[in-house]
Amino acid sequence: MPLNIIVGAQWGDEGKGRVVDLLAGEADIVARYSGGDNAGHTVTVGEDIFKLHLLPSGIVHPHIVGLLGNGMVINPATLLEEIEQVREAGVSVNPDRVKISSAAHLITPGHRALDGARERARGDAKIGTTGRGIGPAYTSKVNRSGLRTELMLVDGALSQALADHLKEVNYQLEVVYREEPLDDQKIIRDFQGYAEQLRPYLSETGAYAEKALAEGKMILAEGAQGTLLDLDHGTYPYVTSSTPTAPGALVGLGLGIGSADRVIGVVKAFQTRVGEGPFPTELEGDLATRLRGTGQNQWDEFGTTTGRPRRVGWLDIVLLRYAIRVNGITEIALTKLDILSGFDQLKLCTAYQIGEEIHQRLPMGPGNLGGMRAIYEELPGWEEDLTSTRQWADFPEAARGYVKALESLLGVPVTIISVGPERSQVIQR
Repeated sequence: MPLNIIVGAQWGDEGKGRVVDLLAGEADIVARYSGGDNAGHTVTVGEDIFKLHLLPSGIVHPHIVGLLGNGMVINPATLLEEIEQVREAGVSVNPDRVKISSAAHLITPGHRALDGARERARGDAKIGTTGRGIGPAYTSKVNRSGLRTELMLVDGALSQALADHLKEVNYQLEVVYREEPLDDQKIIRDFQGYAEQLRPYLSETGAYAEKALAEGKMILAEGAQGTLLDLDHGTYPYVTSSTPTAPGALVGLGLGIGSADRVIGVVKAFQTRVGEGPFPTELEGDLATRLRGTGQNQWDEFGTTTGRPRRVGWLDIVLLRYAIRVNGITEIALTKLDILSGFDQLKLCTAYQIGEEIHQRLPMGPGNLGGMRAIYEELPGWEEDLTSTRQWADFPEAARGYVKALESLLGVPVTIISVGPERSQVIQR
């Protein structure tokens, strides 16, 4: 059975964890393939709300094995804390259920310190990182000075690598950024303790995944962030430091080209983003507040990881066409359609105007959206509350029209529609 890839088609926060949780009932393995604890996936099961940052979302299903792939960067302190939290909620986590790639990289307090120092040094030109050390950890990886989790398997290897790493970090903090150095001995002691606890979880996860596919098992590859935050294909430089697009799943899990034939693009029914950078359909004022919510509900538009209010706007078809191309999306899971109830009219951005020219597709990729003016198509809204709807035929005509308009404009079917955070609040077409 092939690999199924679930990818965010926007700037992240589309509700991928919710879709993974839905499809994990049919899967055997759920695998994270990129990113670190800058990602946040919220899964609601009855009265239990799981906010997962490193563990794959499917782990709340008792039959699922969760893989943390080689493409990830892992803060061991965060991972151990998360493991303890889900255990307290009654979820079993042990080396039979969670497997960490020995080729994944570690995030240290040094990476986090450099992340903060660099962002402060940028001043008004800041990127808007989460401050969790993701970028510096990937920089270490690319510089071939990173700390792979396999160091935890060899006595003394991790301590020596940390000592070398922290010596360089402290030099940068003191000399370049004029900030206080870190206590390297304390960090080394802490990481020795993390190694003792995480060592049993390490394995060659790529070989494990390949064997599982050969045996006919189903693997869901769970992306972090979204297409427009991809290091190569996103709104550079306002991007993450990894490859959250669907092709990144193969590299980030150690699987070959022919492994996947289903790519589910998760699309929020409107547009959101966290952090800096251009946003052609961004809204302000009352409309923005209605879409964002106040923060009183766990589904309101505030970051799972940072708590920051998300920027909001009308759905951008131009960027979705781009996401479909770079991911090879075969179907769409549409989330938060219920949030659009109560609007008299809705808008879809179907083209950009640049000077006198109209473009339905990005002429030069998403790296330069600053000069784009959104061209909108208006659609009728609906008043009905969708949260109790369970059948496609029971949707208001205008809600069905909104979904059909997306399918017509994008040329991809919408096969899943979410109308609330609960597992039951989903329509599969």
